[in-house]
Amino acid sequence: MQQYRRLYTIYRTAAHYRLHTLLDEFPQTRWLALLLRMGAGNSLAVQMPRGKRLRLALESLGPIFIKFGQLLSTRRDLVPLDIADELALLQDQVAPFPGEQALRLIEQALGKPLAQIFQSVEQNPLASASVAQVHAARLLTGEDVVIKVTRPGIDKIIAQDVALLHSIAALVDKRIEGGKRLRLREVVRDYELIIFDELNLLSEAANTSQLARNFKDSAQLYVPRVYWDFCRDNVMVMERIYGIPVSQVEELRAAGINIKKLAETGVQIFFTQVFQHSFFHADMHPGNVFVSREHKENPQYIALDCAIIGSLNKADQQYLARNILAIFKQDYRRVAELHVECGWVPADTPIHAFESTMRTVCEPIFQKPIGEISFGLLLLQLFRTASRFNMEVQPSLVLLQKTMLNVEGLGKQLYPKLDLWKTAMPFLEDWQRQRLSPLNNLRKIREKLPEWIEQAPEVPELVLQALERSANTSNEVGRQAGQIAALQQQLHAARRIGLAGLTAGLLALLVALCWLL
Repeated sequence: MQQYRRLYTIYRTAAHYRLHTLLDEFPQTRWLALLLRMGAGNSLAVQMPRGKRLRLALESLGPIFIKFGQLLSTRRDLVPLDIADELALLQDQVAPFPGEQALRLIEQALGKPLAQIFQSVEQNPLASASVAQVHAARLLTGEDVVIKVTRPGIDKIIAQDVALLHSIAALVDKRIEGGKRLRLREVVRDYELIIFDELNLLSEAANTSQLARNFKDSAQLYVPRVYWDFCRDNVMVMERIYGIPVSQVEELRAAGINIKKLAETGVQIFFTQVFQHSFFHADMHPGNVFVSREHKENPQYIALDCAIIGSLNKADQQYLARNILAIFKQDYRRVAELHVECGWVPADTPIHAFESTMRTVCEPIFQKPIGEISFGLLLLQLFRTASRFNMEVQPSLVLLQKTMLNVEGLGKQLYPKLDLWKTAMPFLEDWQRQRLSPLNNLRKIREKLPEWIEQAPEVPELVLQALERSANTSNEVGRQAGQIAALQQQLHAARRIGLAGLTAGLLALLVALCWLL
């Protein structure tokens, strides 16, 4: 019943804000537009611009919908500018909860009066987002910090929405043709883990510390310090930074920041996180990214809000790099083979047909100037094409795909002529060379050698155990083979007895006939 009530709330919200006007251009959704129009009533929202109506609707529906709007705001190549500008307000201007309530929550979490920890704490929030809000403060030791505190009761709201997503995924899986291929149930399970991790600020603090170690002394990315003594599951205290929001392009220009270099550096940071560290910031919308004022020609990013972190295993890394390089080189045959090798499409997929279809989709795109090609759009096209060959969604890569869309949207917002391909390709080629180089493999052997030496004394015993298991298996197989042989002998004997009986019966019948005649 809770899910039905939530679904009805979503319907009423969409109808109230007259979101059917966003669907009028799409004939396949006319039935949904009509349903929303019927429930709109005399809403005054009709007087608002469409972008504001959509923003207010997503904001009122809570964190999961707000995050969807955050993603849309970065895709100015997909979303009309008036809508993208309005949705950008979801990044750090969500309606806050009362400051007095926030300070009480902080004090309760830390277990002592705020005056014993801070010189001052601002009651009005510095920023407010979907899951938490931030208050500026100063420690007794004099450092400027920010205090992040989660919204009260947000876990119950998220639990309801996640339950609804599970129901929708199950419905699609059962009722819609090809629904199983989408693997929505797995995607929702992965998202559930991510969103509930985001509620635990201790997890975010740990992610922040790890990202800071990965980029220690980096000229490209700075990660603020975490004050662990004042972190709890619903409160986190970290260093306050004074950068320029990455979305404020005119302010960046006025500060003398090299915008082109800034956009290219953002792409390099992303690929470094994915392929070198296998630990990437997966919520890189503009509200979480700032730029230092101190580095103009070689800009330095500042990363905030590390609640959502993604990682890839070595197999995923290698697959992704090889596939992207093959796409860059327009080697459609190799792309098709990689899809089969990695299990994205069934093993019996006809490679030639898959290759031909992908070429048909990609070639018109590659005829454009390279700087005008949207890598995100190309990935979507490839996905739609591969779905005709029963390609399954890979839940482990869904977060990465979403982050890649964010990064490209952010880069193009900074520098519309950003050539993602030209920036990424040298990085990937160098990563491949390093991965395959003899020196790198020798280094891996040297790293593993102490572990191998430590395990060496156990090798003979492990070999004996393996041989014993093999012998037992062989004996079992032999015993089963003996039983089968005995059964076969019994069958042959039965056949001989049956044949003999039949022969004797026929002879008896012949003797009787002869006697009668």
